[in-house]
Amino acid sequence: MASANQISIATAAPAPGPALPARLSFLMNPLVDKIVALVACGPFLWQLYANYRRYGFDTPRVFLALHLLAFVLPSLFRRTPVRVTPNPLYWLLAFVATYWNLMTAGFVGPGHAIVPRGLTGLISIFGTVIVLVARVNLGRNIGLVPAQRKIVTRGIYGVVRHPIYAGGFLLIVAVMLRSYSPLNVALFSIGMILFMIKSIVEENFLRTDPEYAAYMERVPWRWIPGAF
Repeated sequence: MASANQISIATAAPAPGPALPARLSFLMNPLVDKIVALVACGPFLWQLYANYRRYGFDTPRVFLALHLLAFVLPSLFRRTPVRVTPNPLYWLLAFVATYWNLMTAGFVGPGHAIVPRGLTGLISIFGTVIVLVARVNLGRNIGLVPAQRKIVTRGIYGVVRHPIYAGGFLLIVAVMLRSYSPLNVALFSIGMILFMIKSIVEENFLRTDPEYAAYMERVPWRWIPGAF
């Protein structure tokens, strides 16, 4: 599953928090940022092609493909960050979470459906709608590692703080129900847990800005309104 900085903040100057070491300041160069985004998107395009060759495109996988494309296209035109985390563990987590499904693709089997196909199709549609609406609301404020771009509070971001992750979770659940096996469930579940951890890590980085901290107070739910 592709993932993104659902919430980032843009200000005239970097917000309070760990300063990016001088040797890494090139990451905030607009050209470098676009090149990084292009390189980061390459594996997702390969994943779409590999999944099509191996499984074809059933309903959940079609919508999962739309989810990935909705990440790739805005990433190529994203805003340049004014602050990026210097924590190498955050970078490692972002890499592992983002490419988990790609790294484990060779272990995922076709499995078998354990619920009616119509149900997984409906879950896929619901998840895709959430992702696409969130992508539109988010616009060009997208990334993989915690970075300060622009705060987004309109639309679905006024309901939960990480709607793209929430929609992606629904898409993964649909694929698990359509392609059930103990190994598939384990691999996909680990992927979701990694993104849950990533959500918390991103917020720990961004909440050093008072504006984002206030946003967290206004919108207390990360993924599911009234629950989590």
